Amino acid sequence: MNLRENWRVIVLTLLLVGSGTVLLAPGIIEGSTGPTNLQYGLELDGGTRIRAPVVGMTAADVNVGQTPDGLRDAVADNLSVPTRDVYVRPQGGTVEVFNDSVSQSEFATVLNDQGVTTADGSQVTTDNIENRVTEATRQQMLETINRKLQETGLAGGSATVATTVNGEKYIVIEAPNRGAEELRNLISDRGVVEIHIRYPGENGTMTQERVLDAEDLQRVGDPEVGPNGEHQVPVRLTESAAPEFVEKMKQSGITTTGVGQCPRSAGEGQPNEQGYCLLTLVNGDVEAAHSMSGSLANPINNGEFEQDPVFVMTTTNASEAQSQAINLRAGALRAPLDFQNAQVYTLEPSLADRFKLNSLLTGLVAVLAVSGVVYLRYGEPKVALPMIVTALSEVALLLGFIAVVRLPLDLSHIAGLIAVIGTGVDDLIIIADEVMSEGDVSSARVFQSRFRKAFWVIGAAAATTIIAMSPLAVLSLGDLRGFAIVTILGVLIGVLITRPAYGDILRALTTGDN
Repeated sequence: MNLRENWRVIVLTLLLVGSGTVLLAPGIIEGSTGPTNLQYGLELDGGTRIRAPVVGMTAADVNVGQTPDGLRDAVADNLSVPTRDVYVRPQGGTVEVFNDSVSQSEFATVLNDQGVTTADGSQVTTDNIENRVTEATRQQMLETINRKLQETGLAGGSATVATTVNGEKYIVIEAPNRGAEELRNLISDRGVVEIHIRYPGENGTMTQERVLDAEDLQRVGDPEVGPNGEHQVPVRLTESAAPEFVEKMKQSGITTTGVGQCPRSAGEGQPNEQGYCLLTLVNGDVEAAHSMSGSLANPINNGEFEQDPVFVMTTTNASEAQSQAINLRAGALRAPLDFQNAQVYTLEPSLADRFKLNSLLTGLVAVLAVSGVVYLRYGEPKVALPMIVTALSEVALLLGFIAVVRLPLDLSHIAGLIAVIGTGVDDLIIIADEVMSEGDVSSARVFQSRFRKAFWVIGAAAATTIIAMSPLAVLSLGDLRGFAIVTILGVLIGVLITRPAYGDILRALTTGDN
């Protein structure tokens, strides 16, 4: 074989070998357990899809006028909502409230009372407030949900944004092989984990102050059992958080007179009325309260803690320790999801297995049908057989790509693969007809001339297909997006790899030029 003349065939062969290895070699892709390394989505593996809007409203294009933390606390106090339900972004000129009990007029009034103005210096009105969260908040939620899915081992689970025709945006969470209740419990918990200290203040009052949250942690270890049988999560603070943590601890007195002075009643989840306590709050509720131990107080007092800022967060049982570790690693959801207006779709694994079998049978029928039509059209195995093999090679390359990028395979992708077989054979027929339309090809020069004319036609057709499918691939239109993406990828693989390789094969068979 002339390597220079047939390099396209060689490239196609190497890619097919690589694709077959990726698809079938056991253990080459982490997390693959089936006979192939393909990862199946909801419709072929069963599971749950939840589609829900985000709770919140945004005052956009405003001048904050004070520190973000100060405005956040003031807005939360005046609206009687938890601090976690308010988010201030001075750079973007936005203030968000994630609580459906607050009206737009109440929000505008509180902002005006705090000196917040619009970009032109006028007062904030309901016209400046929109019933949606910012894109930054939405993206933060996507990243957090995806991390939670990974931490809990939900293979194939993903979170995306869907946009309706009228512009409304929803968070769509899919989790193959998981029930609706399990998935809802995972994402309904915002996972806001904080460490507070509570200590006696002036005039017999109690003072509570936040000292740590997930953003202050550099590393979160796996849950473990402590020396006294307690369940705990080891954590390491960031370099910037450690000095502030030490300062607050010393100022409160919890590392001196407060060592071992937390009443047991505080561990029942209710605010205690006395004593020095380290409190673990989850979503604003006290989940655990513990005394400061000497083993932590001594390194804080003598300066060793800042050199190695590691300590353990203690929980009451193994389940809470695991949940706390997941929340600390994934971070907290900035806003809650509106489950009252959510859509939940669940597919049983047994039904998904039927879809999987039917998809395989449909693909085989499509291949046999296309093969029969091609053979009847030409009647020559040397033309028809390479055409069929080339078309199937596109599907093999696509499946290899899908396995590498860990795209969960669904019915929409199967439909795209079948469409790729059809459009691929169409293009190959155009090539064969153009090359053989004027009788036998006498030389490689004549073949190349005819092949170029055919390739211009299929190139224009490919461009038309990509342009037509691009809106479906970009817009969040559910299953249509998966169909469009696979179709576009198939067209690109065909134009760049398989169609040119088929041209080399056909030239060798018709002209005898190897």
